[in-house]
Amino acid sequence: MEIIFLGTGTSQGIPIIGSDHPVCLSNDPRDKRLRVSVLISWGPYRYVIDCGPDFRQQMLSNNVSKIDGIVFTHEHADHIMGLDDIRPFFFRQGDIPVYAHKRVLQSLRIKFDYIFSSENKYPGAPSVIEHEIKNEPFLLGNLNITPINTLHNRLQVFGFRFKDFAYLTDVKTVEPEEREKLKEVKVLVINALRIEPHHSHFNLEEALAFIAEIKPEKAYLTHISHMLGFHAEVEGKLPKNVFLAYDNLKINI
Repeated sequence: MEIIFLGTGTSQGIPIIGSDHPVCLSNDPRDKRLRVSVLISWGPYRYVIDCGPDFRQQMLSNNVSKIDGIVFTHEHADHIMGLDDIRPFFFRQGDIPVYAHKRVLQSLRIKFDYIFSSENKYPGAPSVIEHEIKNEPFLLGNLNITPINTLHNRLQVFGFRFKDFAYLTDVKTVEPEEREKLKEVKVLVINALRIEPHHSHFNLEEALAFIAEIKPEKAYLTHISHMLGFHAEVEGKLPKNVFLAYDNLKINI
């Protein structure tokens, strides 16, 4: 299984428009972060988790010519607003499967009514096949995926476990029964927004405590803001099995 970190930034990305913060002015390419997303591939299958406003750029940067579907964690703009850019995939492949909580599908129907509506459909609009995710395993390709139910402040958000790999973003609360689903995971991706506490995301301290409890072989931090600090400086202070993810990083499990 190969995972490509398409984007590792928070909702505004890094650099932030008009910001003179030192991290936003960094020349280290690892400090330049698009909105958060990953591409997961195994065998003939390729699935994207979330497609934010940078989706087109991310697909071009990684030379992606085919996807088997998009899995959504939740409906915030930085996770969904690239959906229109599935058009090239649709023109080649036909209807694109999308997987999401019922609430998220309802939100997508409102924001992208011209994609989901069957009435007077514009000829250039893509079409999708809706799959509702509940808090129970579901099939992607030939693989059973386990949803991890979490809270982003008070908003329900799904993380996902793909065999030995788990991906959780925009997480603040994970109940004990959901943490049980992460037992013996080998690679964990978890959000770590910044140093200071935040009302709807893990900060660095909370993310490291969560990793210490789950005990994966390796962990990668994502959904990072400029307020976490410079990539090189922060990574140098992390435990030996914890890494800062960065855009276009590829890992294999």
